[in-house]
Parts: sequence; C-alpha cells; structure tokens
Amino acid sequence: MDGKGRATDNAHIERFFRTIKHDKIYLHMPENGQGLFTLCNEFIEFYNTRRGHSSIEGLPPAQKYIR
Repeated sequence: MDGKGRATDNAHIERFFRTIKHDKIYLHMPENGQGLFTLCNEFIEFYNTRRGHSSIEGLPPAQKYIR
C-alpha cells in the first residue's frame, strides 16, 4: 500500500470484484445471503481452476501455480 487515497492500491481486487459481479452475480441474482455465498464460491472455483487468464498465457491459476 502506497498511502491514503492511492487509487492503484486496490486495482487488482477491484477488477476481480467487477468480474465476479458482471460474470456471475448480475446474471444470476441471488434471493438471499446463502444464495450469494453459493454463487461467489462457484465463481471463485471456476475463476481459479478453469477460466483462462491472459496474463499467464491463457491458463487458469491452479494449472499455472499449483503443481
């Protein structure tokens, strides 16, 4: 962290939040907190194990970093 009010400090997590909202939550609006929890868990599992990431040669993080 570079200090108070620094916009770039949270860039990676803000991008992740945008992705989870647009790719999962807004498309499958949960009815309650448990539904939201389930949607988030499903997306995070997909994001880490099956979704390709351009910054790591199109591989999912689990395939690139966990061996």
